Amino acid sequence: MALSLRQLIGAEENVPSLPMIFHHLNEAVNNARSSMREIAEIISTDQSLSARLLKLVNSVFFGFPSRIETISHAATIIGIQQLRDMALATTIIQMFRGIPAELLDAKAFWRHSIACGIAARVLASYHQEPNVERFFVAGLLHDIGHLIIYRRNAGQAKEALVRCAQSGELLYQVERQMMGFDHADVGGLLLNHWRLPQSLEEAAKFHHRPSRAPRFPLESGVIHVADLIANALQMGSSGERFVPPLDARAWEGLRLSVSILSPTIQQVEQQFANTVSLFLEDDKR
Repeated sequence: MALSLRQLIGAEENVPSLPMIFHHLNEAVNNARSSMREIAEIISTDQSLSARLLKLVNSVFFGFPSRIETISHAATIIGIQQLRDMALATTIIQMFRGIPAELLDAKAFWRHSIACGIAARVLASYHQEPNVERFFVAGLLHDIGHLIIYRRNAGQAKEALVRCAQSGELLYQVERQMMGFDHADVGGLLLNHWRLPQSLEEAAKFHHRPSRAPRFPLESGVIHVADLIANALQMGSSGERFVPPLDARAWEGLRLSVSILSPTIQQVEQQFANTVSLFLEDDKR
């Protein structure tokens, strides 16, 4: 029997929960009274997370000239919101395991998501956004609804993939025809379930229909364009075989020149392999 959108997320046991440390970290970041030291202490209780974050902040992803030795120093240099966002990114990649290999190549999925995140980060920098890391996270999470569909509704998911391969249709459109919703709807609901910022939720939910985003059209538009870039460059795959159409209204809303697309693509290509190695440590391809 086909599952409804709510049934896919529904009960707690249906979806993985964010680790408690992230909830503590998020609460501290959102509390104006929290100090850098308190936030660093929360992160430092998880040695694995601390190690991943220090490796990340010392990489070319950030490009700082001198080595950062402690989480406290990292929070001071890149900012507590940015550190929280990077903690979220690396945590979620670690959480999802066990997707059937015949449905999804997990490394290919995260490679596509990382490419989208890099493109979103670059586009946000052209838009002079103060915290480009939140755009990276939004790009990383934009297709996360696929992981829930593949895990909870494998039969229809496989049927949709086969149909797209045979017909040349776009996957998200086939999902809507078959299930009444698509992976973007599922992703938005999942991020809402996790009580993550509404900008992340909306960017996921509307990344194929950004001009319909009611509150965060900028975030949704950036992720939409970044997703098209990642698909066009064929950097990994979340199941979509083709490049979805551009939402012209959303592109106009970004108020970016077409001239930035070529240097954006160059930066994505330059940063991709290194960023993949940071987030997918065992990926050698």
